[in-house]
Amino acid sequence: MIHRFTREQGALLVIDLQERLAAAMAPERLERVVNRAKAAIEGAKALALPLAITEQYPKGLGPTLKPIAEAIPGFSPVEKSEFSAWLPAVKERLAGRTSVLVTGMETHVCVFQTVRALKDAGLTPYVAVDAVLSRSDTDYRAGLELCRDLGAQLTTVEAALFDALGRAGTPEFKAISNAVK
Repeated sequence: MIHRFTREQGALLVIDLQERLAAAMAPERLERVVNRAKAAIEGAKALALPLAITEQYPKGLGPTLKPIAEAIPGFSPVEKSEFSAWLPAVKERLAGRTSVLVTGMETHVCVFQTVRALKDAGLTPYVAVDAVLSRSDTDYRAGLELCRDLGAQLTTVEAALFDALGRAGTPEFKAISNAVK
């Protein structure tokens, strides 16, 4: 069954979009993911969705990519060493929400393990297939299949944001339309 991603119950989670990890990714795929993650952030702001961002071992993997950090008001990442991003500080930032739009790296490790933790917590994860990434296509595809097998909804940033919006002709519609161009 496909659930609706709503503004009342939705939240955004951005996982580990960091400099040194990004350097290992195919440049054209990385560019797409960064653009789509920024669109998700802009959409979350327009819809007033809570947002959390994580950094996996920043000493080793570097800080969050500048375009992502600059898109988030009051940028304050949750530092982690676990692969799952479903940590107490993230739970606090997304408290009261039952649906989480997931973006980030890598699909088969941190994204997958976070989706599993979200499902275990009784939440509905929405994996934005255009805003997650792995170093290899095989790992990317396997990560998506693992997430789907867990019961995650596979979507795109644009599909999730317009699902939450539900109608055109509003100021939020204009902001989201501009973000996803």
